[in-house]
Amino acid sequence: MTHAVDQHSAPVPPVRLPLRPELADETPYGAPQLDVPVLLNVNENPYPPGEDVVATIAEEVARAARGMNRYPDRDATVLRQDLADYLTLETGVDLDHCDVWAANGSNEVMLHVLQAFGGPGRTALSFAPTYSMYPEYARDTHTAWVVGRREADFTLDPDHAARTIREVRPSVILLASPNNPTGTALPAATVEAVCAAALEVDIDGAHPVVVVDEAYAEFRRPGTPSAVALLERYPNLAVTRTMSKAFAAAGARLGYLVASNDFVDALRIVRLPYHLSAITQAAAGAALRHRESLMAQVATLRAERDATVRWLRQQRRPDGTPFDVAESDANFVLFGTFADRHAVWQGLLDRGVLIRETGPDGWLRVSIGTPAEMATFREALVEVLRNQQQDEQQDEHGEARA
Repeated sequence: MTHAVDQHSAPVPPVRLPLRPELADETPYGAPQLDVPVLLNVNENPYPPGEDVVATIAEEVARAARGMNRYPDRDATVLRQDLADYLTLETGVDLDHCDVWAANGSNEVMLHVLQAFGGPGRTALSFAPTYSMYPEYARDTHTAWVVGRREADFTLDPDHAARTIREVRPSVILLASPNNPTGTALPAATVEAVCAAALEVDIDGAHPVVVVDEAYAEFRRPGTPSAVALLERYPNLAVTRTMSKAFAAAGARLGYLVASNDFVDALRIVRLPYHLSAITQAAAGAALRHRESLMAQVATLRAERDATVRWLRQQRRPDGTPFDVAESDANFVLFGTFADRHAVWQGLLDRGVLIRETGPDGWLRVSIGTPAEMATFREALVEVLRNQQQDEQQDEHGEARA
């Protein structure tokens, strides 16, 4: 902000803003946004909506725009019913709009959960490695953050999870399935073990809530269960989803949660008034009308993911050992490990391919793109590793001559 300054006035001294102390050294969350030909770093759907989808969205948004002088439906009732109908068709679980909550991306849904069930004196629990935003939700709501561990193959041991829940006594348990950044899905038995352990914990006469984050659920391999099927048995369970990935609607920012009526009503208490714009509600509802064609794209991405996993497992590091590649039920693959993963990441970037440095040390994550984008990724990775191998051989020869 620029102000006119009187030449004769005294200079204004610097003013220190009263930022919360725990935020003083923090930086905003976000993956690199770089202008390169192949973007494979933030798990977006690489296929833009078809023209038929765009036309429907444009029509519905235009209808909503004609009433923009009025506030939107603050509870998004029509959209929530559309989402309930979609999940009922997918999972076979009979759902109503009262079982569904919607917000600006699953990020805001999760923030609502921590606002309602976390807070000072309470704890949120998850199992690392997992989504890097979870501790930020906790931080922003003054909720203590604790992590248990996943196994070497990134699965979650039910016994370890149950013991950790009994020891930590959290108010909120966050489980990503498929997990980000590993792509690992949770068996139904593991989710049940967590929910049952949570019911053994008493917090001021209540039990911890368990939130299964299924942002990538539509990309699961056949036979991989959804936690939605467990909702009737566990009233302390909620499942979150998003339209950003499978529905190619990352720009629309629409996430949602399905749970008991009581759970949903708790989130309605903490949401800001009119938090979900009429435009967002219209665009999301229009996209849901095209779920069949959009899900066809998901099948294409699943096949490309599986092919990428197979190809990565055939590759070798510069020292000749094979890659480690995590099993994935998402639209991305975690692979490694590299002594210097940043050098590999930078080498790919130098060749116009942006992937993500994330997860445990030494690992890299690649989102699944179009066949052409994945071919470019493969060619670039082979070249980067070949160059690294040549550099290492030259160094060895130089040392031998010395």
